[in-house]
Amino acid sequence: MSIRDVYIVDAVRTPIGKFGGALSSVRPDDLAAHVVRALVDRTPELDPARIDDVYFGDANGAGEDNRDVARMAVLLAGLPVTVPGVTVNRLCGSGLEAVVQAARAVATGDASIVLAGGVESMSRAPWVLPKPERAFPAGHQELYSSTLGWRMVNPRMPAEWTVSLGEGAEQIADKHAISRERQDAFALESHRKAARAWADGLFDGEIAPYEGVDLARDECVRENTSMEALAKLKPAFRPDGTVTAGNASPLNDGAAALLLVDEDGLRACGREPLARIRASAVTGIEPQLFGLGPVEAVQRALGRAGRGFADLAVMELNEAFAAQALGCLAEWPELDPAVVNPRGGAIAIGHPLGASGARLAGSVAHQLAAAGSGTGLAALCIGVGQGIAVVLER
Repeated sequence: MSIRDVYIVDAVRTPIGKFGGALSSVRPDDLAAHVVRALVDRTPELDPARIDDVYFGDANGAGEDNRDVARMAVLLAGLPVTVPGVTVNRLCGSGLEAVVQAARAVATGDASIVLAGGVESMSRAPWVLPKPERAFPAGHQELYSSTLGWRMVNPRMPAEWTVSLGEGAEQIADKHAISRERQDAFALESHRKAARAWADGLFDGEIAPYEGVDLARDECVRENTSMEALAKLKPAFRPDGTVTAGNASPLNDGAAALLLVDEDGLRACGREPLARIRASAVTGIEPQLFGLGPVEAVQRALGRAGRGFADLAVMELNEAFAAQALGCLAEWPELDPAVVNPRGGAIAIGHPLGASGARLAGSVAHQLAAAGSGTGLAALCIGVGQGIAVVLER
């Protein structure tokens, strides 16, 4: 079986909303439908009936994003009912996993034109109530928030694996001796780069604002923050810790989508592609050290692409926590930090879990297209101890 080239024709995303912010009134299935519709509308030569499948990442699925949000997005976006949709869950890596699975379908000839993306509304994630083992319990019942992190933990799981995400970031800070000051400085730079990218119009080509919502840019970017302001924030997970709300990614709402095609699909779209998908990898690690998950995944993906760190023109590394991102960078001494997140990262832009991987892949594709050539990489750490990475080229 011959393997086909897989091209990214276009990539769009919503501005990222903050928890309880501008997008909190919008259902996740509507967010997903919005970017699907926007992507199709940006390629008028493409007959939507030719779309073979739609892959969407979603890390929750416990609320309005239930019942296969990818298929819901197809229907709500007004695509032909003949277009199928599948939802995938690799937690924080779900959006990039959707891209990988979609690309694999195209590469093997199972599809010619696919959409891939991700969505999350952390604002609208519901509380969930487990069913009692017997009817009509006499005692109180506990509700669990499905917004983020562990819930209804299996008692067979070792306690060291089920620590909070923030505590896991603290352990990485301990492992690599990453100070509070370094974490705050990293966070500050993320905000500065994101604010500069917005001011310079670098996001204009990938943004599809949600109609009826007053949100033209990412809602969590704080261009006026400072080291002094960040230093005033209290540690969030340990009384004497280093991880704060200021050097961690916020809770967010948003969606992103990409159009992936083979050579025949490219002709059907009538457009020049942004980039080509070259290789991918997923790996596992101890759950509490989830933040270091990208370390091995990136190295494997680069190896499969026949590339090294010196070949990278841009890397989009998800900033779940400053400590986590800095921990990964510490284990890649040959990587030039200047190519990492040149337009800011999730600490500033936001991290709507299921959408982030698609946002990163789309951002890399747009940056490679703007440069005209080069190799790029998107990577994320994943809760419960995994990493995912994708190599793109132009």
